[in-house]
Amino acid sequence: MVTTRFAPSPTGTLHVGNIRTALHNWMFAKRHGGRFLLRIDDTDGARSEERFVESIRTDLAWLGLVPDGEARQSARFDRYEARFAELVASGRVYPAYETAEELDLKRKVLLGRGLPPVYDRAALALSDAERAAFAAEGRRPHWRFRLDADAIIAWDDLVRGAQRFDPKLLSDPVVRRADGSWLYLLPSVIDDIDMGVSHVVRGEDHVSNTATQLQMFEALGAAAPTFAHEALLTGSEGKLSKRLGSLGIAHFREEGIEPQALVALLARIGTSDPVEPFVDPAPLIAAFDFGRFGRAPARFDEAELAQLNARIVHQLEFDSVADRLPAAMDRAAWNAIRPNLERVDAAADWWRVVEGPIKAVIADDDRAFLAEAARVAETIDWSNPWPALTGALKEVTGRKGRALFLPLRLALTGREHGPDMAALLPLIGRARAIERLSAAS
Repeated sequence: MVTTRFAPSPTGTLHVGNIRTALHNWMFAKRHGGRFLLRIDDTDGARSEERFVESIRTDLAWLGLVPDGEARQSARFDRYEARFAELVASGRVYPAYETAEELDLKRKVLLGRGLPPVYDRAALALSDAERAAFAAEGRRPHWRFRLDADAIIAWDDLVRGAQRFDPKLLSDPVVRRADGSWLYLLPSVIDDIDMGVSHVVRGEDHVSNTATQLQMFEALGAAAPTFAHEALLTGSEGKLSKRLGSLGIAHFREEGIEPQALVALLARIGTSDPVEPFVDPAPLIAAFDFGRFGRAPARFDEAELAQLNARIVHQLEFDSVADRLPAAMDRAAWNAIRPNLERVDAAADWWRVVEGPIKAVIADDDRAFLAEAARVAETIDWSNPWPALTGALKEVTGRKGRALFLPLRLALTGREHGPDMAALLPLIGRARAIERLSAAS
């Protein structure tokens, strides 16, 4: 079964890049009838906070990305210990005693010689006596995974195509710190094995991690998942934007963005498919294919998102937004006002136009016309008032076009533009309409 996972660290809230990764994992799993798992990578006890775990869950729920299962790395330390011991016993993980300062000096020396800063594996040449001496002075080791330097690392990436790494140009990665805490690489591999993850979808900044992790899968006797490394997001200015790291669900909700709009945009940017305002994600899921993703950075534009949001709002049914509308606003009112909205909360502004009071700025040469309109409004059939009112006034005054319609709209709404008056006038109602026309005259 296709199984994907989204694995955030609860050290902060999700930003737009995280959200895109979660979405694509969810879409790919749904496209293939598989499972989408949430894994909370909370091995960093000092920085992980429960409030961020709850925030992650809430954000995914708002987007409609419901996991089929959840796990927490902090509950799996015994499992990591057991597999770690296996790798130590087989010689694939070894202790190293260099300090951070010593390692930094080694890197600088290599770079000064024009060589790649690859760890020299000096720790493998230590004698038992030398290790004992380090232990006696209180120096605890960190632990490295020993790469097979003779086995070229290669895989077929669903986005980037054929990938190839020479392990001789890679340092043996540190998998455990001297204080016993875990780094990302090894626990993630152990989790992917135990959870049956078939596809790992993440950003291209993890490509070198994948190269080392592939050998970890092999060392643990497991087949590796299929990998898809997506191009990173850029801002609308065309450069990698720090601001993208601060744009989270709270920001989008404050801006009146609907979850469907964010899903529709993030599902398609960076692909060869057009961005379309789907309220139901089913068509997006059905067409989801990593073969459509390009390798160029994907451009995230908030202006494009706002435009897409308006197109989404214009499709939303009353029942889906009723709890966010003014209490007296009914289905007919929503249907009348909806085509003029860019965000749902703007409906309250138009409802104030319906209920009043309003302030209309009227030209002097329109006042007699509006007095006549008030008189006519008392005589027409209010079952369909707008065509009845404008038709009668055209006959009586000879006005037509803008000269007929604009003064009426201004007197009735206080605005030059807005919803179709044929839909809006019945909401304003006979008494308010006559009162406003009279006041404008």
